[in-house]
Amino acid sequence: MVKSGLKDISTSTDIPRVSQYRLAAHLGTALVIYSSMLYTALGILCPPTLQAASPHLNRLRGLAHGTVAMVFVTALSGAFVAGLDAGLVYNSFPKMAGRWIPEDILALSPKIKNFFENPTTVQFQHRLLGTTTFAFIVGTWALARGVALTSRARLALHCVTGMAFVQVGLGISTLLCHVPVSLASAHQSSSLALLSFAIWLMHELRKKLPKL
Repeated sequence: MVKSGLKDISTSTDIPRVSQYRLAAHLGTALVIYSSMLYTALGILCPPTLQAASPHLNRLRGLAHGTVAMVFVTALSGAFVAGLDAGLVYNSFPKMAGRWIPEDILALSPKIKNFFENPTTVQFQHRLLGTTTFAFIVGTWALARGVALTSRARLALHCVTGMAFVQVGLGISTLLCHVPVSLASAHQSSSLALLSFAIWLMHELRKKLPKL
């Protein structure tokens, strides 16, 4: 992956750079494999217990699936941030250089290229995905307060919510501190932890399949 992802830069050969596209593909594949293995292992080691009937339970199951999807997409967008060094272009929060929407967000042509090759746009969409995912998780936690869950499912829900706060805090700190390696690594690692907790919650809320 690294060899195929190295881009030829005629102006400099001292700093190797990896294509953000291949970096995202590599990360996405790794996350899919990891998620599949984790979900399978949970099914073998910790079979889900039957949840008490509730009018909100099916909605909560849908929100748990949505949480996994949103965390996955947000983590994938982080690969574009890393590949383009997009974390270094605007180091303020919540605004970007005093503006909610920066002036150069659609500087490239055609416009679609901005979402994958413009560092400003890539950082903006990662911010948007991160805050949206955070709000989605908090909303899920609020809805689940009125649902009678098993102790294990409740613990998984609290872990997802707590890790979401940690992840957002690390993301903002990484940005404000100009992306030090220690904070950036912690931010990336906590995204995997958040995805793991989300998969655990989805597993705990799944319908118990009848035995054949």
